[in-house]
Amino acid sequence: MKYFTFLIFTLLFTTGCATKTNLTPNDTNQSIVSQLDESDEFDNEFEDEEKEVFDPLEGYNRWMTSVNDNIYIYAFDPVSRGYAVVVPKPARVGLSNAFDNLKFPIRFTNNLLQLKFDHSIKELGRFMINSTIGVLGLFDVAKAGGVEAYPEDFGQTLGHYGVGSGFHIVLPFFGPSNLRDSLGFAVDTAISPTTNASLKYQIPDNTEKALGLSTLYYLNKNSLHPGEYESLKKDALDVYTFFRDSYEQKRAKEIKE
Repeated sequence: MKYFTFLIFTLLFTTGCATKTNLTPNDTNQSIVSQLDESDEFDNEFEDEEKEVFDPLEGYNRWMTSVNDNIYIYAFDPVSRGYAVVVPKPARVGLSNAFDNLKFPIRFTNNLLQLKFDHSIKELGRFMINSTIGVLGLFDVAKAGGVEAYPEDFGQTLGHYGVGSGFHIVLPFFGPSNLRDSLGFAVDTAISPTTNASLKYQIPDNTEKALGLSTLYYLNKNSLHPGEYESLKKDALDVYTFFRDSYEQKRAKEIKE
């Protein structure tokens, strides 16, 4: 097993070499055309950001945004700050790495579904390295060696194949989403190792334990980003539209990448 892990590790770090090309006078016209194309891409990106979000549930969405905001400010954030006082940061970082390692099936599957085979292979290598050398994922050894993760989810997979976002919706506790990404979130949750969906590799054996793991994940994640939510919304003229538009633009960008 250790020799197989070493082989995967070696393959990952010997791929990706690039060759340099020198620009010759004959390439001048191509360079100009390339610059014009980049300008067009920038204009198209700007136009995409200006597109109006389909939001027939705006009344409900605004109300749920307010509910989520109050839950966060008066309950979740104080608890996560107390958690940060009790649990040392190195332990929280290690736990964050372990949770990220457990998301391997989601990233691996969705990279495969999008035919990104190179990314899938690297995700497999990351998982094997971090699960062994990284002590069950507590240490991100692969990242330290220059092998980054390739986050993909089922919402991105649907978008990759042309499925539109549908109407915008704010989910209880989870915040901004849309019809496509809500479906994607349900599928990703079903194959996650931290969910109880009767798959053999899943850790919890009942709903209560699954909820406990999910709560721990978000609590730990928030403890590593203190004040981030407040800083995001402090300058927004309209908190709801700010989060809605930011979310939709972010997702559109992730799908294009």
